[in-house]
Amino acid sequence: MATDEQEYRGPAVLRVADQDIEVTVRMSAHFEPIEGRFRWAGRTNPIDDLRERVGNGLRKAAITIPGSPETPVKLGDPDPWGGVRITGAGTPPWFPASEGVHS
Repeated sequence: MATDEQEYRGPAVLRVADQDIEVTVRMSAHFEPIEGRFRWAGRTNPIDDLRERVGNGLRKAAITIPGSPETPVKLGDPDPWGGVRITGAGTPPWFPASEGVHS
């Protein structure tokens, strides 16, 4: 697992409506100086149930990375390898609760 201000690779939990789904994610962030906040994005590992739900219109979830607070996330279309794109703005979800920039 790698963590720093710009990148995270490792375990996470997506809270999708009525269930928690354990995933592995790869995400990166960049600071938008005009907006004054971070934008971040990445992908999950392939999970059939998640891909099916996204295919049926699911677009909102929350992500929790160990040691960090739950953060809202937008779900995008599955990639060719079966992972689901995730995006967000504000404090990246891998920043500990005591650190980071809050939007």
